Order: sequence, then structure tokens, then C-alpha cells
Amino acid sequence: MISTAQSKTLLGLGASELERWAVTHGQSAFRGRQLHDWLYAKGARDLQEITVLPKSWRASLQDSGVSIGRLKEQDRKVAADATTKLLLGTDDGETLEAVGIPTDQRLTVCVSSQVGCPMACRFCATGKGGLQRSLHTHEIVAQVLSVREVMQRRPSHVVFMGMGEPLLNIEAVLDAIRCLNDDLGIGQRRITVSTVGVPRTLPQLAELAMERLGRAQFTLAVSLHAPNQTLREELIPTAHAYPYDALLDDCRHYLAITGRRVSFEYILLGGLNDHAAHAEELADRVGGFQSHVNLIAYNPIEEEEFQRPKRDRIEAFRRVLEGRGVAVSLRASRGLDQDAACGQLRRRSL
Repeated sequence: MISTAQSKTLLGLGASELERWAVTHGQSAFRGRQLHDWLYAKGARDLQEITVLPKSWRASLQDSGVSIGRLKEQDRKVAADATTKLLLGTDDGETLEAVGIPTDQRLTVCVSSQVGCPMACRFCATGKGGLQRSLHTHEIVAQVLSVREVMQRRPSHVVFMGMGEPLLNIEAVLDAIRCLNDDLGIGQRRITVSTVGVPRTLPQLAELAMERLGRAQFTLAVSLHAPNQTLREELIPTAHAYPYDALLDDCRHYLAITGRRVSFEYILLGGLNDHAAHAEELADRVGGFQSHVNLIAYNPIEEEEFQRPKRDRIEAFRRVLEGRGVAVSLRASRGLDQDAACGQLRRRSL
């Protein structure tokens, strides 16, 4: 949790926390409410922009090392479908990517939870560079503000599907969800946390979410990508430490604690995991489970020679699941021409 009084970074603090912070720094609670408005509604990047605050106090805060905590935009790419990928820099010189995905009705922001990723999924570009560090709460929230600023639209949805494994950074992720919900007005039901699976963390996520947030209404998306343990280990090296049945048992535990159904993600790799027999086996695994399967056609990366399945193969896979009574949808690939699609994010100049 954020230590309010000692915090040198303001972004990520809620309204009541900013009021207490202002009081501990010799000002009235009203100054904290002003800070909150400028941080979240107006999107201030620098303390000197907040001209409603006394100039002497702003100078004193800056001299003592207090900052808002925004990220620096280093590069930007806009795809033909208007999907926008940002390369953002942190104060310690690391880089990460965030993506804005617009439609007529919504703006979804895909955020990163870590700089890099340790999970090394073979079909994902992020894991090729390994893990540098986990992100702080303010660095997660700042991604949403950066996309809002660039796209000049209020984000409606946030998905933790960018760089990193969110369940290896649970504390910051939950604090960020609280901030997105309370301070930016993004409902929990419009937030999705995606995980490839880390042993013993799903029950922990459920319990901490109930404790920290009062409820766990965000969507949990678990990346399966295979219908059995053997194939899953081939695609996800870390899966050897997390047996398939244990993962599904933890999903049931999560459902029992939160009352929220689980979404299962499945990347279709041409000729590898997209056969009708794979669909039948997947249905055997998740059939009867209060869940939803989200199919994702593979998005190419340089280091691997996996193939994107043909459309008829994708539809055949979906029909098998539907025929078995499994709720299923196919995710549209957005930003593919600018390496902004699922599995294509990495830490480098755009």
C-alpha cells in the first residue's frame, strides 16, 4: 500500500489520501482536493502547472523532490485502424509500452504491469527481453493518462494485457485498479486483469481484492493457450511449475471467493493447437465451468515461425466449442500493422 505521508509521488493517491498528504505538508485539506482535481481531471504533468496552489509551496515541494509521477512519451505509432501505441519512459530510464484501442463507442487502454516479462511465452515478443522490474502504481495509472492525453478521449475500459505478468505485481495492480475506479471513474467491470498463471496467486488475488477494494468486480482472464499440460509447457515454459488441473482448481477457488466468472484466453497457432480435436479437448476441460473462452488469432513476431491460422480453421474451432455449449468469442486483432496487437509489445524504439 502507498505510504501517504512520506510519498514523493502524488499520482496514485486518492482524494482522502491527498487531503491527508496536504495537511502533513502544512496545508489545508482543501489543497489536497485541488491536487486531486489537477492530477486526475485536468491531467497535470508538472507541479508548476497547478497554478491554484501557492507558488511558494509549489517551489518548496519541487525542491524537496515531490513530483506528480507522469511518464515521458518517447515515441508513438498510429495504426490504420487508429490503434495508438506509445513508448513511455520512466524516471529511472526504463521504457514500456501502452496501447489505446478506439471504437465508436469506447476507448480501451492496454496497460503494462512490468518492464519486460519473466514468463517467456514463445508466441509473445515481450518475454524475449526478460524482466527488468515491476511497475509502481503511479506508473500504471500514468499509462492511462498518457493515452487519454494523446487520443483526447476519456478511456472507458482498461485491460492489464500489456507487458508483464500482473500476478507478479499484485499490490501495485490492485492499487492501480482502485485509483482507476475511484479517481478516474472507470468501473471495475470495465477492467480486465490477464494472467498466464502463477502458482498460489489466484486465491491471493481474490482475497486481497476483497480486502483492498471491498469487492472483486474486475474480469479475470486466464491465458490457457493449450488444451493439455504437455502442449501448454511447450508454449509457456513456466507452465511446468503449474499443472493444468491445479490452475483450473485455483480458477474455481477464485470464482467461489469473488462470484465472478473467469475468462479463458486461447491463442490459435496454425497447425499447432487449432485442430478440432484440440477444441474438443478444451471443451472437456472448461465445459460446465462458469467461464467464457476468448479466441485470439496469433499475431506474428520476428523471433518465431508460428503461423496465423486461416479464417476457416478459426471458425471451425469456434463452432466445436459452441456445439459443446461453451461460451466463446473471437477477439479482433487491432494495431497489427504497427506491432501494437496482442503479443507484439516490447521495450524498444517504435
